[in-house]
Amino acid sequence: MKKIFKSVLVLALLAVTLVSCERVAPNYYGVLMQNYGKAGKSDYSKVQGKVSTALSPGSELFQVPAWEQRAKFTDDNNETEKVLHMKASDNTEFTARPQYSYKSIEGKVVDLVFQNSRLGSGNDFMRSLEDNVLEPRIYDIIKEESRKYTTDTLMAKGGSLRFEQRVQAIVKSEFEKSGLELVSFSSNLDFSKKVKAKIDSRNEVNTNITVLDQKILEQRKTNELELLITEQAVIRSRGLTPEILQERAIQKWNGVLPSTYAGGGSLPFVKTVK
Repeated sequence: MKKIFKSVLVLALLAVTLVSCERVAPNYYGVLMQNYGKAGKSDYSKVQGKVSTALSPGSELFQVPAWEQRAKFTDDNNETEKVLHMKASDNTEFTARPQYSYKSIEGKVVDLVFQNSRLGSGNDFMRSLEDNVLEPRIYDIIKEESRKYTTDTLMAKGGSLRFEQRVQAIVKSEFEKSGLELVSFSSNLDFSKKVKAKIDSRNEVNTNITVLDQKILEQRKTNELELLITEQAVIRSRGLTPEILQERAIQKWNGVLPSTYAGGGSLPFVKTVK
């Protein structure tokens, strides 16, 4: 009877062990938490294959996707895209619809789970991570950086790009602290029709002013050129003395005397000086 009881007990324990075994799925990183994580990070370890959690009280298996995750801000039902409302430094409101992608860093997956184990270990772990950790931080970063830019700067050529690059660099750094690699990021900034019309009108005025400035500069240069030509003509006219004119006439004479000429034996046009 005792042998039968022992055999049944062994089989029962074996059945419980088999039922309680979990397997780390392909393309996932497995992290096992033991002893409810009371000892801190030392209770967390990276695992693979079959993992038993029943025989160790307080054990829980976290499975983190190893492939790239794509996300965007959505409502609680994960159906409607969420629009973030921001303000530039000149108090003009604009909107942002951030989209981003990331993947877990294998060497930091234990840190990732340890820092966020409170979010649960089920299939919604990554979704909870996005909703409660990643996206609130992204929102704070965009909000903080937007106060450093004017509306004109954000809408000017290259201004939005500089803003995007700055925000992306900060988000990348924050993700790395959490054990994640930021793959792509876009804020997708947008302004109201009223603000766009105002900026377009201002840009048109600035363009017209630039054209007028170019015309004024061109006319000023033309006037300066004409003045230089006039001054050069005056200088030349002052330098044409009778002696110079006589010398030029001699240089151009071909040596043939006309049948009638003035001067009584002198060269044409040459005045005898006593």
